[in-house]
Parts: sequence; structure tokens; C-alpha cells
Amino acid sequence: MITSLRGKLIKKSPTEITIEANNIGYSVFIPFSTFEKLPSLNSEVFLHTHLIIKEDAHNLFGFYTEEELVMFKLLITVSGIGPKIAQTILSGSKPNEIQNSISNGDLTSLTLTPGIGKKTAERLILELRDKVSKLIPTTQTSLTNNSTRNEAISALISLGYNRQKAENTVLKVLGNNKSKELTIENLLKESLKLLTQE
Repeated sequence: MITSLRGKLIKKSPTEITIEANNIGYSVFIPFSTFEKLPSLNSEVFLHTHLIIKEDAHNLFGFYTEEELVMFKLLITVSGIGPKIAQTILSGSKPNEIQNSISNGDLTSLTLTPGIGKKTAERLILELRDKVSKLIPTTQTSLTNNSTRNEAISALISLGYNRQKAENTVLKVLGNNKSKELTIENLLKESLKLLTQE
């Protein structure tokens, strides 16, 4: 089992990279959260990895943090969640956000991920709720729940803002309003106000 990989980053895209180690190029599938943290090409990179062996392929999945790896390994234990869907889930949410959604039974938040329907989300909650409670303690960045936050991000994306900009703006608004719960309308209003000021 390949549990980690250190080498030179020679190719990268948001979903797959190539790392050269000991004159061998390793293709590694990654979530977008890992892609954002990667150094420039030809720099040294270290990833936590998980090898999945199938009849027709050996696929290596890599993660910048150990928390991402732990969450990935939990997700793929659930029926209907393959490594590609787990990779997509981690591309859209941080491990502690996924943990919060599962712990709180937040179906709306979980079904925002492409490929995750209501039944799959229910299985995630049923099968992983006890397991994720044993991980790092869940945290709330504000009184506003994950569902409202994700709805606001999706609304901003539909208005033409890119995902990173939408997420950063919504999180900034939530950080400024930690002491009160915002409705989706108020969260969107404050987010748009910030965006138009830039």
C-alpha cells in the first residue's frame, strides 16, 4: 500500500497531478482543496495517499492534509460512494464541514454535491454519524447552519461569481456576524453588498 508520496510536481490540474519520485511518474487523483494548496511546477510536494486497486486499474488518490485522507477513507466505506464521488465531496467542502453536515443530519448540504441524491445522503448520515463523532470536534463558524451557507454560495455562483470568490465572500459575512443567525436572504444581501464594493 502506498500511504504517502514525496517528489517533484511535474504536471497538475484541478483533479489530477503527476509526481516524479525516483525517476518514476505517479499519476495521483486529488480533490480541488488539495489542488489549491499545491506549490508551483517542478517544486517538491508531499501528499498523504490511498491506493485503490480494481481489476482494470490501480488508482492513487492524494491529499494535502491527513484530515482529508481520513474523511476520504470514511466516505468510501458507504454503499454508493465510490472514490470519484468522495473526491468530488472533498472538492466542495472541508473535512470539518462534511463532518458537521453528517453530525447534524444536514441533507440539504450533502445533496449539493453532484452525484449525491437524498438516499445516498441519508446513507452517509446513517452509516457515518457515529464514526465522524470520534474525529476532531465539530466546530461552528457562526450560528448560521451549513445548509444556509451552501445555498448562498450556490446562489452567488448562479449569478456568475466563481466558486472561490463566492465561498470567500460568504465566509467573510459569516465571520462578521458570528453572534447572530442569518437568513438566506440576509446572507445573500450582505454578500452582494461586499462584492459590489470591490
